[in-house]
Amino acid sequence: MLRYLGSAILATSMTTFASANDQLSVFSAEDVFELEWADEPQVSPDGQQAIYVRRSNDIMLDRTVSHIWLIDLDGSDHQPLLAELGSYRSPRWSPDGSRIAYMKSMSGRTGLYVNYLSSGRDALIGTFEEAPANLTWSPDGEMVAFTMAVKAEGEKLVSGPKKPEGAKWADAPRVIDRARYRTNGSGFVDLAYDHVFVMPAEGGTARQLTTGDFNHRSSLSFTPDSEWILFSANRNENWELQSRESDIFAVNVASGELSQLTDVPGLETSPQVSPDGRLVAYLGTGNEREPFLPTNVFLMQRNGSRPTNLTQGLDRRAGDIQWLSSREIAYTFQNRGENNIGVVTTAGDRRVAVEGLGGTVVGRPYVSGTYDAGAGGALVYTKGSAHRPADLFSYKSGRTRQLTQLNEDLLAHRDLGEVRRFTYNSSLDGLEVDGWMITPPGYQQGEKYPLILEIHGGPHAAYGPHFSAELQRMAAAGYIVIYDNHRGSIGYGSEFANLLKYKYSSPDDFADHMSAVDWAISNGFADEKNLFIAGGSAGGIATAYAIGLTDRFNAAMAAKPVINWISKVLTADSYIGQITNQFPGPPWEHLDHYWERSPLSLVGNVETPTMLITGERDYRTPISETEQFYQALQLRGIPSMMVRVPDTNHGIAGRPSLLNAKTDYTLAWFEKYRVGQEEED
Repeated sequence: MLRYLGSAILATSMTTFASANDQLSVFSAEDVFELEWADEPQVSPDGQQAIYVRRSNDIMLDRTVSHIWLIDLDGSDHQPLLAELGSYRSPRWSPDGSRIAYMKSMSGRTGLYVNYLSSGRDALIGTFEEAPANLTWSPDGEMVAFTMAVKAEGEKLVSGPKKPEGAKWADAPRVIDRARYRTNGSGFVDLAYDHVFVMPAEGGTARQLTTGDFNHRSSLSFTPDSEWILFSANRNENWELQSRESDIFAVNVASGELSQLTDVPGLETSPQVSPDGRLVAYLGTGNEREPFLPTNVFLMQRNGSRPTNLTQGLDRRAGDIQWLSSREIAYTFQNRGENNIGVVTTAGDRRVAVEGLGGTVVGRPYVSGTYDAGAGGALVYTKGSAHRPADLFSYKSGRTRQLTQLNEDLLAHRDLGEVRRFTYNSSLDGLEVDGWMITPPGYQQGEKYPLILEIHGGPHAAYGPHFSAELQRMAAAGYIVIYDNHRGSIGYGSEFANLLKYKYSSPDDFADHMSAVDWAISNGFADEKNLFIAGGSAGGIATAYAIGLTDRFNAAMAAKPVINWISKVLTADSYIGQITNQFPGPPWEHLDHYWERSPLSLVGNVETPTMLITGERDYRTPISETEQFYQALQLRGIPSMMVRVPDTNHGIAGRPSLLNAKTDYTLAWFEKYRVGQEEED
């Protein structure tokens, strides 16, 4: 209902732009339901084929659904493998390539299946109330391993009277006595701990290998003899209050014997045993109190000895490590708005194999992308563009091939906004900043257009030249859209990312954003009488902070913002890591600092009409933050509107209709305060 209401509001306000461009076929709210994109590729053991998850938006279910497709690496024989009703995930080739394990949700439970490629038949080998994760085959093909939550019993203080049969009593009180009790997306969580399991690949009983009141949520890696599984976990006594700590362990499949392989401060994660079983590659991050820390690829002997940093000086966050051979390790890293695949040898020699992964996030232009390494050094990965979500690509022996074209039937017939990269210098200190501008379809050189500044979240995240359904819809409504990777963004090194240390938000990042706006004005793109600002999460914070420092914007939209850091860090699910790494200490010791970072401290200056959009079940930036700002603006008589999204968490655009509703309400609010509309109409 929200989507169609928003579209109706916009119908009149877009008349002028549409009538001036009658021949254009622009990207619309309805088109959002037609998008498709590739994700989770997996190369076959012989390096000849790949399976991948093909995601699409179901207009009847109003959800993103996933099917599994099969394709040869020369781009031929593209066919659905698992595409019946339902949503499939985590496909994994068996070591001999004859079977594919996967998971499918059904009636509130998760089914673990094995597909036999020769016959096309599927075997259900297990169903689970708690969804398994990190599905992994044993090298001998006899077992699959996974992690899964196991419910635990907490302390019971009271025992009430017995409830008579058929009686209708109030729900029992919820008793909480642990630090991590609620998460965004899941809400209040039952007392449970994730453990490592194995079960026969032909079906049978799942057997729990790890024990204790600890979480074992990491990826899993078997030794070549299928006798040990390596994983990472924090098994320290005070793990709940630690934000950057985990070690690598090995568990014996037969006996459950546990061996700890690393024991240094910080995060050691994602262990991957080499094909010959002699070495273990893993990711390592320190535990210094910094907002951003780089992650490197490390190598050690199978027994945990002789750890070596292979990517010293990378100064980026390495991720998703996979062995290409017994001498080379692939990994991902972000650089200047793009995700790349790097390769490092066991001797420490580095190269970049593939640039520009992305396209697996379709709402806003975040850096994204997935890949898989296969036999003979083959890489299969997802790659989009500024005008397309992710397709499937392959890379082998220096040759790149595009395997799919999932959106040509739709987007080849749409006039999309052109995305242009630019760089500019911040007015604060001359710092060079990357920015991108989307011009409206039918853009006329020399004309000035209303401008929307859209700010990314994180704040230690990054945008790039990637397809964005939300921003393309803004451009289709006749706006220039500007976005930037301001100080604090990742992909530019530790120094750049940590320029926002203890300054989130502040006049510093505000200067970066306003300098981008001034660039668009001075270069003749933007109408300085029609400036608008929007952002979500950290971008919502920056938006709310900005309108306390300037009245240059006609209107603002702050999605899921933090308004009062004093209240936020003690009500949100991210409080442990946030207090430790983004502030000099807890709020009761640094009250003035928390208040200075809070947009609420500047609300007395705000004159900008402001819309706030937040999910009512948001535990990352609770809706109480939105309510504080809205009520303060109402008391001051500032035009304001609060849009509350029912039954929705921090991901307010997680369903197609809600992505449209967020965009529709934003555009309708901006059109309400756009100067000159009456004269133009």
